[in-house]
Amino acid sequence: MKLGANSVLFGGHSMEAAFKYIAMCGYDGIEVSAIDGMSEHLVLARWREIAPEVRRLAREYGLALHAMEQPSQDPAKMEEAFRAAVEIGIPIINCGPGGKTGDEESFQKVVESLGNLAHMAERYGVTLCVKAHVGAAIYNTPTTLRAMQMITSPAFGIDMDPSHIYRAGENPVEAIAQVISRVKHVHIRDCKGRQQGPGKPEDQTNGRGDIDLVGYIRVLHEHGYTGPLDLEIIGAKAYALEQCCIIAAESRGHMQACLQACGAR
Repeated sequence: MKLGANSVLFGGHSMEAAFKYIAMCGYDGIEVSAIDGMSEHLVLARWREIAPEVRRLAREYGLALHAMEQPSQDPAKMEEAFRAAVEIGIPIINCGPGGKTGDEESFQKVVESLGNLAHMAERYGVTLCVKAHVGAAIYNTPTTLRAMQMITSPAFGIDMDPSHIYRAGENPVEAIAQVISRVKHVHIRDCKGRQQGPGKPEDQTNGRGDIDLVGYIRVLHEHGYTGPLDLEIIGAKAYALEQCCIIAAESRGHMQACLQACGAR
């Protein structure tokens, strides 16, 4: 597995700071945030001028470009994300499912939208991933499995985030085994409690919450998963640089220990 971190953790700081300190923490790669309002890193409205800088930073700091997170399913915005990904050399674009939990009409619309975007991703030679999200149409393992069955494009994959599955009332260790056949990206973070939100950034730090992340990573390893394992911590935009670095470093240490515990490193 390739250990990475989403630059959104450093959303209140420059993109170069994100690359620099994620590299210093020992990560193999980075997921570049294109999340409006949470960062000013890969701003899609200006991606052509930003793309060379992303490539330079990746070279300078020795980080593989694991993925991009761009939550919107707007076709025009997603096409710009795909174009940017191709130009920069980013293989995976992660988005949220949207829609409303428990609403069948909403679920069908989400699946249709994701299916159309997956076909667009095929044309660009990239992979579109979606994760179950609390409050959205795809929010737990059963809805994820339905989406997997209905979206057949090879350019579509599952981005698995244990914190959302945990907050949906499930056991992430059991859940990951059910969807592993289509998992092409993993967001990882911890969480305390099963409330709707993920909690404060420090409580999302791997090892500080209630999720069995050792067991979760063990299942990934046992099924031969070798893709990105990217830390995604949200809500730290107002945090000082030192706080962001501590969260990134502590989580990296926990991720490494998990890999060692299951014989993956």
